Amino acid sequence: MTSNSNFYHIAILVSALVILTSAEAFSRNPHRQHNSHRDTTATQLKEFVVTSNRVKGVRASAFNAASVSTKGLEGTASSIGDALGKAPGMKLREAGGAGSDLSISMDGFNGKHVKVFIDGVPQEGEGAAMALNNIPADYAERIEVYRGVVPVQFGADAIGGVVNIVTAKRRKSMFASGNYTAGSFNTHKGNLNFGQNFESGLRYEINAFGNWSDNNYRIQTSVEDFNTGAINRRKKETVTRFNDAFGNVALQAKVGVTNKPWADRLFFGLRGSQTYKEIQNGVRQEIVYGEKHRHSRAFSPWMEYTKRDFFTEGLQFDANLRYRYSGVENVDTASRKYNWHGESAPLNSPGEQSYLHAKAINHNTIGNLTFTYRFADAHTLTLNNLFNSFERSNRNLLTPVASYDEFNKSTLKDIAGLSYRYAPNSLISLTAFGKGYFQHLSGPVATTATASDYRLESRSTSSIGYGAAGSYSFPIGFLLKASYEKALRLPSIEELFGNEDLELGEFSLRPESSHNINLGVGYNLNSGYNSISADLGLIYRDTRDYIQRNLLALSGGKSAASYTNYGRVLTKGISLSARYNYARLLSIGGNFSHMNILDNMATVQGTSASNPSYRERIPNVPWMFADFDANLYWHGLGGKKNTMTLTYDNRYTHSFSYYASNIGSNPADYMVPNQFSHNLTLSYSVANGRYGVSLECRNLTDAALYDNFSLQKPGRAFYATLRFSM
Repeated sequence: MTSNSNFYHIAILVSALVILTSAEAFSRNPHRQHNSHRDTTATQLKEFVVTSNRVKGVRASAFNAASVSTKGLEGTASSIGDALGKAPGMKLREAGGAGSDLSISMDGFNGKHVKVFIDGVPQEGEGAAMALNNIPADYAERIEVYRGVVPVQFGADAIGGVVNIVTAKRRKSMFASGNYTAGSFNTHKGNLNFGQNFESGLRYEINAFGNWSDNNYRIQTSVEDFNTGAINRRKKETVTRFNDAFGNVALQAKVGVTNKPWADRLFFGLRGSQTYKEIQNGVRQEIVYGEKHRHSRAFSPWMEYTKRDFFTEGLQFDANLRYRYSGVENVDTASRKYNWHGESAPLNSPGEQSYLHAKAINHNTIGNLTFTYRFADAHTLTLNNLFNSFERSNRNLLTPVASYDEFNKSTLKDIAGLSYRYAPNSLISLTAFGKGYFQHLSGPVATTATASDYRLESRSTSSIGYGAAGSYSFPIGFLLKASYEKALRLPSIEELFGNEDLELGEFSLRPESSHNINLGVGYNLNSGYNSISADLGLIYRDTRDYIQRNLLALSGGKSAASYTNYGRVLTKGISLSARYNYARLLSIGGNFSHMNILDNMATVQGTSASNPSYRERIPNVPWMFADFDANLYWHGLGGKKNTMTLTYDNRYTHSFSYYASNIGSNPADYMVPNQFSHNLTLSYSVANGRYGVSLECRNLTDAALYDNFSLQKPGRAFYATLRFSM
């Protein structure tokens, strides 16, 4: 662990040194252009802005969409995930501390039901280095959220919705920004962004970020007694996590041109990343590991191209092409077992979970092409095609000579969509669309009960979907929306093939299908110093072949996660968001969501027997949650261009069961309790935000917080961040 810790600390500290030297160089450059009309919004506001003038187009679209600004989060320890958690109907679910597995819950749909994009490119298979809880907030300008019904230009097979991270398109001749964070649990974060725009249209940009945390926070858990081998689940002890360190570094460079006769944008880029993660426990907290770990490396070249009036007036062509290679190495070779006290005892055979030292080599190619044709002012046609191919080979490193598995695992997805939009004026927008889905799978399937022999199988599936969306804006500030989609979601890589460790794939999974309906009403009022915005949404989902993540008991009291199709699931819900701003002095707002995600199978799947869980909530899914934030600004403190910001925010999650709540003699044993956390941030910026410092306290009251299958998250933590921007 020490060598890995030193590597990530050095990488982050070098980034911090580069940040400071870059700031000095930029400040002394006599040729750097100064913008006297600089937008100071980013430095003056610390609020979690869900809607603003900059994102009005997203909110006013016919789809159930919102846009979350990251402005004001740049000088803090916040990640993109922290910003996203403030969108209506959204909840970020983490399996522990920094670098832990993250899944997105959107209107009750979790994990793979929600697709993540960066600038319109799908991020499936990107790995931990580019997980939303590991990317700094200022990597993005804003985050667009489409709930349930998804526009065709994303090419997404999603029944929960889509998250699109929009990176900043900086236009100054020279620009640079960066920050460094240090905090509890030996946590260090650093990021740096700099680049240049030339008058010729040439542009380059470098973005680097890294994280390290020991994650040695304290938790309450049952502890195995090595003398008896028993775990007293009624007795909880306070222990410290000790094999849970996480580190990652990522570097992205891009170069290209803008505003040329043959291209509005043409960029080539390369992203490289490295990740190290110790595995403290599996999908349940009772079983603990003392030496198990994982590390990976990845690189990804890519190209993006945009051209308006492509061969004819009104036609725009967008292309994103990307290739990604990653090597993920899982190591589980210890000859001892551990408990939560850090005590160890010899094992009869090596391997804390299963004797394993293997490398998964992944190749992923993605192409996303979009044609948008606007004609006769009010009419727009959009044609999109998303191609995604994936192949994995596994290399066993336990043998004297490394050997490969006999069969590779591969998928090929192609999703095509066509939409027509009619918008005769700024008040009315109507859209109709259709989508075609195709997936081909190939992989090994066990031929014996003990999985001692495999054969190669392949299969294909195809289907169609369709939908419509409409909105009407009233001159008095009201906005009405309605949308419907018959959506399809193809099984993901992890669901089909697992992660070659604690997640077990299921090759026979069928695609999910769902009838999604959204109804919404929004209101905006701007009057003098006061502004008010509010949105109310109603959600309905009738889902077939729902892909559910379940616990799977293994020998020796161990467990893993598995996936299965569950016949029918019904979702009915409501979400409410509201915000009030007074001049530049105050901003308060929040969100509330209530989602009933119900088992809609009257009989046990595959039988005629009555289903005891019929109309019960689906387990391990939060169904009621809320958040609130209040922001106070003191402009001119210590100078005309200085601002102090005080932010308080909280999050509440109602208790939920991670097994069917009406099954078992002690259902309370499987309940995740009510959770209410509070955060406090004090930020101070000078020279219109050129430099800044922030102090944060997360989980102010040191509340016990839990998530997937009752895994406990960190308690009270403190962070300090230094930032510069120019």
